[in-house]
Amino acid sequence: QVQLVESGGGLVQAGDSLRLSCAASGRTFSMYAMGWFRQAPGKEREFVAAISWSTGTTYYTEQVKGRFTISRDNAKNTVYLQMNSLKPEDTAVYYCAARNRYSAYLPRASYDYWGQGTQVTVSS
Repeated sequence: QVQLVESGGGLVQAGDSLRLSCAASGRTFSMYAMGWFRQAPGKEREFVAAISWSTGTTYYTEQVKGRFTISRDNAKNTVYLQMNSLKPEDTAVYYCAARNRYSAYLPRASYDYWGQGTQVTVSS
């Protein structure tokens, strides 16, 4: 089992920045990749970004390319999501997820473990 704990959400104004963190514990040696997803009120959960734990290869949804950056600290078993130039449409609960098997394309992969989520609210 892998446990994931997110932090760093909050209320900001449009154009501001936030950095989300996700600390993993447990069987972290089994992780292949980690990702961030978000769910806005009344909408389905959507993929935001993912990173391969070993190679550092990253993936982003088009909506956040150029504004968000996913990174990892292997020594701390932590993944980050740096969010710049935030927009009101970025408002959502952000979830961290981990996958423990190979995937050829992380944005469409299923994930095995999920955090509890952290709220990000961007006011206009």
